[in-house]
Amino acid sequence: MANLKKSFPSNTNSGRNLAVEPHRHAGLPRRMKLPKNSYRDHFDLVEPQINAEGVHSWSFDAPCPVDVLFLTVDDRHRVRMNRHGYFEVLYLCSGSANCHIQDRLLPFNEGDLAIIGSTLYHRIECQSSSPVTIAALFFEPDLIRCDGASDSAEYLTPFLLQDQDFPHVIPGETGVPRQVLDLMLRIRSEIPAASARGRLAVKTYLKMLLMLLVNQYAPYAGTVETYQRQQQNLERLRPLFRHLGENCGDSIQVREAARICGMSESHFMSLFKRVTGLSFVTYFNHFRIERAQALLAKTDESMASISQQVGFCDQSYFGTVFRRIVGMTPATYRRRVRKNTLGDQRQPYHMPRLPAESMANTGSGRGTGDQFRQLRPGL
Repeated sequence: MANLKKSFPSNTNSGRNLAVEPHRHAGLPRRMKLPKNSYRDHFDLVEPQINAEGVHSWSFDAPCPVDVLFLTVDDRHRVRMNRHGYFEVLYLCSGSANCHIQDRLLPFNEGDLAIIGSTLYHRIECQSSSPVTIAALFFEPDLIRCDGASDSAEYLTPFLLQDQDFPHVIPGETGVPRQVLDLMLRIRSEIPAASARGRLAVKTYLKMLLMLLVNQYAPYAGTVETYQRQQQNLERLRPLFRHLGENCGDSIQVREAARICGMSESHFMSLFKRVTGLSFVTYFNHFRIERAQALLAKTDESMASISQQVGFCDQSYFGTVFRRIVGMTPATYRRRVRKNTLGDQRQPYHMPRLPAESMANTGSGRGTGDQFRQLRPGL
């Protein structure tokens, strides 16, 4: 694919330089103010619906698969890196965050817009002292792709051509994010679209929104092969994701994971990091700890039983890894969940920040030798 040749103002780097200073916005409209009960917690909404493959599922209204939500994101509770079959548009209403996409950290500030397709693992990471608030648009691409018009797929171009250098964040200074937000609010006013008129209104506003994005990304070169290549890479890893979901309690080495995918170890490690943004070891360890959290919260099974079920033969080692990732012991976590002392009952799932050194070197997808040879939790 041809490299992208133009960048938006204040967002000229690809996101690999973690020292980038957040840009400030001059002359932006006042911050949006919504009733507190309009916001939903991002962790509670997303984390329980992520499967072993790291895919988040959303229940749309079948006749009109579009949703607009207002979310809060804080730094205490981070969802796993995930992707989804729907397309996503995010407007940052307040606060400061990073848009973590694959191995890139893109500054995401108040008034900015982020667009995310269906093949890239990602999450939003709060960088503010207080939770950030986000307006989120989710929609199924088939709503546009299958409407019968010969040029319908053109509306989806910005979501289909997202390669490793794609500028996902559109700065507020361009004026486009606020225009997109206005259309998101119009869509929200029509949901649920129970009538034919309502569905027509939603689709019309959505196409207007997509046209803004098509115009914004018009200077960027790309080919459909980018999207197809990303889909092919995901297909190559799918047997492994299926195996992890069905055999969470089994020990698995990188050698075995590579064999399941039909690759050499080095190629597997490179591809897995490129596709998910995480090493296989880190991905699997956090998946197992998330499973342990669910068992601790919802069952009365013993610590020994739970540690065995999620693949830790040594209960003491399980406790060490759990505390390193979650920030407390398994017993403390269970006690706090049962007493509802975790605020609004959110599970404190902490994905670790990636060190600047590793983030800077992940463009090639290379691992760091022996640390990937044996599956050992708690890297």
